[in-house]
Amino acid sequence: MDMRLTGKTAVVTGASRGLGLAIVRALTAEGMRVVAAARTISPELKETGAIALSADLSTPDGPASLIERALTELGELDLLVNNVGGGDGGEGPVGGLLNFTDEHWRRDHDLNFLSAVRATTAAMPSLLRRHGNVINISSNSARMPHAGPITYTTAKAALTAFGKALAEEFGPQGVRVNTISPGATRTSLWESPDGYGASLAAALGLEHQQFLASLPANTGMTTGRLVEPDEVAALVTWLASPHAASVNGADHVIDGGAIKTV
Repeated sequence: MDMRLTGKTAVVTGASRGLGLAIVRALTAEGMRVVAAARTISPELKETGAIALSADLSTPDGPASLIERALTELGELDLLVNNVGGGDGGEGPVGGLLNFTDEHWRRDHDLNFLSAVRATTAAMPSLLRRHGNVINISSNSARMPHAGPITYTTAKAALTAFGKALAEEFGPQGVRVNTISPGATRTSLWESPDGYGASLAAALGLEHQQFLASLPANTGMTTGRLVEPDEVAALVTWLASPHAASVNGADHVIDGGAIKTV
């Protein structure tokens, strides 16, 4: 299906690997001009043909600075994908409330929630002029806040609520806002030897590969496998396209059936 995105412009945050890299590849393949932002520019990101810009989106000024540079590169914006996230690794990631300091809370909410607030605020005037789109990459843990580090899951819950509020405010002005909430996805979060998955495996007394093999079943994924980044990227391209013109304020869960509630 032709997504009718050729020549349109996009900014993707957290683009150096994983979901962000897959999203950049999918959008450039559809003919979009993409500014891809990451703290570290990976060789794989350079190969996509996107305009790769280094940015620290966890800082108060980082998102607005990125959008300013993106506007210089692209002119106007048709799409903002707020994908940057993390903070579910490192010290205390598998503990409960008493394991986390104020700094953990500030770090995880700055990166997973406030970065999107700041980037969207900066990009919205251009998106309004272009009748564009915002797509927020949240997590199914926003609906199951017990299913991960509390600092991370509550930040994602805030991000999901933010998308709903934006859709209500800006939908009548021609800007659509939607959310994608993946479940366990085949990224470094789970597969890296020093990531959250490895830490959780160690806490459970399991070998990392043994833990990964059992993860889909243990999280209720009826598909029996992890979500692939390209699956999420394909959904991004559809939501950004005119084919989804009546889709606004939706939260698309893509988690292999892990969430069982209506």
